[in-house]
Amino acid sequence: MAPSVRTVPTASKARAVQIIWSWRGGRPDIEHIGSGHSEAEVELLKAAAYRKIAGEGQEQLDLGFDDDPTKGITGGSSSGIKVASMRMGPLIEALTAIYRGLGFEETTGADEVFYQQVLARLVEPTSKYDSLRVIEEMGMDPVSYATVKRRLPTYATEDFRRGLTAALAARADLGPHAVVLFDVSTLYFETDQGDGFREPGFSNYVDVVVMPMLAL
Repeated sequence: MAPSVRTVPTASKARAVQIIWSWRGGRPDIEHIGSGHSEAEVELLKAAAYRKIAGEGQEQLDLGFDDDPTKGITGGSSSGIKVASMRMGPLIEALTAIYRGLGFEETTGADEVFYQQVLARLVEPTSKYDSLRVIEEMGMDPVSYATVKRRLPTYATEDFRRGLTAALAARADLGPHAVVLFDVSTLYFETDQGDGFREPGFSNYVDVVVMPMLAL
């Protein structure tokens, strides 16, 4: 598993930035980088974490910047680098192009809530409430959680689901003689001793095999 960076809330209402180096026995090997109270501080801490991952086992090129990524934001000495805002522009543009190419924008009537939920789940599968954080970290303005909850009954209707299905079918050019692969069963294998990939646990699939079926 490659190292990854995550943010978690703290008791002081800040956001802690951590590196997950690996997983052993179902538990992560975590290194705490720091905590930020503003978006700029968090982004600088995340940048420091990614630099640490990239520089693991390598000599670091000294560019003459201050080692403390929060200085210049919290009132200390500054390296001259200040982050005004962050936006995952190329990622947003790519996902939006796919979203529109599938016909979802037209089918949903440019529903902003549904659009944000789709993008958020693709970037980081999480809860509806936490998806607002993902959207904000992408550099977009998230809708309110109350708005998300108000829209859910609409998404559960047969007409809404039928519209999405029709858009996908049209994009895939499905016809009377189309061949469709779909999952009809899932098998899993239990193990008493983990090997880094399969790990024992409660209510977890430890190794999955999908059995597809052809339909004409």
